[in-house]
Amino acid sequence: MTWIPLHLHTHYSLLDGLSKPPQVADRCVELGYDSCAMTDHGTISGAVSFVRSMREKNVKPILGCEFYISKDAKLRTKENKTLTHLVVLAKNLTGWNKLIEATSRSNEEDVFYFKPRLDLRLLSEIIGEDKGSLISFSGHPGSDLANVLFQDVKKAYSAHSYDEAAKYLKKDWKRECVFAANSHLKVFGSGNFFIEIQLIDKDNFPASELIAECLRKVAAETKIPCVATADSHYPKKEDAADQRILLCSAMKTTLKKVENKIRNNEDVGMSCFFRSNNYHIPSSEEMESLHTEEEIRNSSIIASFCENYDILGQPMLPKFSCPNNMTEEEYLRDLCRDGWRKRLKAQDKVNTEEDTQKYVDRIKEELDVIQKANLSGYFLIVRDIINYVKENNWLAGPGRGSAAGCLISYLIGITEVDPIEYDLIFERFYNIGRNTEDHVSLPDIDMDVPATKRDEVIDYIRSKYGEDRVCQMVTFGRLQGRSALKEVLRVHDACSFDEMNTITKALPQEDKISDQLESMESPSSIMWTLAYQPEILKGYCELKEDGTLGGNYSKLFEQAIRLEGTYKSQGKHAAGVVISSKDLDKSCPMVKETNGTGKIAGLEMTDLEAMGHVKFDVLGVNLLDKLMGVRDQLLTGDIHEGTL
Repeated sequence: MTWIPLHLHTHYSLLDGLSKPPQVADRCVELGYDSCAMTDHGTISGAVSFVRSMREKNVKPILGCEFYISKDAKLRTKENKTLTHLVVLAKNLTGWNKLIEATSRSNEEDVFYFKPRLDLRLLSEIIGEDKGSLISFSGHPGSDLANVLFQDVKKAYSAHSYDEAAKYLKKDWKRECVFAANSHLKVFGSGNFFIEIQLIDKDNFPASELIAECLRKVAAETKIPCVATADSHYPKKEDAADQRILLCSAMKTTLKKVENKIRNNEDVGMSCFFRSNNYHIPSSEEMESLHTEEEIRNSSIIASFCENYDILGQPMLPKFSCPNNMTEEEYLRDLCRDGWRKRLKAQDKVNTEEDTQKYVDRIKEELDVIQKANLSGYFLIVRDIINYVKENNWLAGPGRGSAAGCLISYLIGITEVDPIEYDLIFERFYNIGRNTEDHVSLPDIDMDVPATKRDEVIDYIRSKYGEDRVCQMVTFGRLQGRSALKEVLRVHDACSFDEMNTITKALPQEDKISDQLESMESPSSIMWTLAYQPEILKGYCELKEDGTLGGNYSKLFEQAIRLEGTYKSQGKHAAGVVISSKDLDKSCPMVKETNGTGKIAGLEMTDLEAMGHVKFDVLGVNLLDKLMGVRDQLLTGDIHEGTL
């Protein structure tokens, strides 16, 4: 029976995991795996990307999380800062919803302490009566079942031999470990908890053999089955060097400093990754050489327990409250009729039969498309937000981008641009041809509001649709061309800071060449520069005729190109606001803001929309504040000669 990867990190484990979901999918195909799990540290933000990538390659995605576990998550003290890890997998859609709930709970202010945390009691409360919906395993180094074996975990894990690690075993290790295993079994239920055996790096990490030996004895006593896992942080062995760049970034150090510390037997965080290249996605043959048949077989059994469920969905728009018991479709049509009178007739835009027919045909077409997509409520919500801004005597933007191509938006007062007058195309704004039976694409209307009033606008949205159903969203910072190259040069101590800046400033910003990058098979601003502006990097790196790189820094450039697009940080989206018909902490993973105590939706914009959450863009524009200031001074007569 084929081994299945069940313990795997993607680049959503920020500055720790290297693998992008499409790379994981490609590696699974290469090795013949028909299933694979994603278990990022404390987050499920990569779930949608992972599902899509795996299904594209006909590999069953298994969604999970490696939670940070505290003895008492509500005890926020320095003494209770030490955390262990616990992998939890969702067996079905109910399990996925439990993962969402658990992730959201771990980010609540009363338990978040440097990291999102849970404890077994909280996990048990979240699971409730749905014990059959999740599967968990513990036993890898850093987990409860491994840590409880030793009186000094740090010294045991840094031991250079099996015998040295054994010196730190507790006298009553079996009793304590049996108790811990049974505690986990009680949380997840019979058949849903396994003891994890991890030997992938036994040659470089002697304690792992001792841990495996002890845990197999515990498994025999408790009758809890064992499962073989790896701890995959990158696709292939040769990718270890790239992951080390991320680790050095996280630790704000360089490879030379890390290597010096290792040579001097000094303590180095995450040292296993610098000593070994075994944290890849291994082949089934590699795992079979390390584990028993039962441990290999149990990985496939766990995978078979996990259903191929769907986490994507149709838009979950809240119902808009319409007057006179009208439906959303009826109310939108009524507003369009009112706009026809006030905006078209009043401005003599439909005073000929030809002009009238032109507007009639366009509004019929747009209403038909919008109502077929069941998106009338979207326009009513946007109109209501814009009206709130105007009713408070604040300035709203007249409309930007493709949104100005929608006649509905003009008629109901969302935009101030008549698309017929300027020959603007509706299909550029919304193309029904993008919709499928399983997916409805959403319009994208940017709402420009005064920057100083944006928070008040969002508070209004929350008061209307519910605190638990409105939030802002996460965005991830990527290692782009400049930042990827600079980080590679810095970590390798390749040159001086000034020279580093000279090299990286020569690269164009991605947004300046976005069209050209889209046409590339593997978008890379570094490669684009080497191809189209070679003179800028002459002396450092060059693109040769055979497509390979040459020059003194070619290897560093190659590494930076591989790292482009890797996630490095988490922040809050500048404009996006999610408005849902469901409580978000149970339908979307909620995460703590990076700077602040609030919580935001833990998936990026496109992934949220794929799940059915509807994003609205509310942009704070400083220019609108300035225009309001000028307007107010003119109205009050406070502008005097020479002030403008």
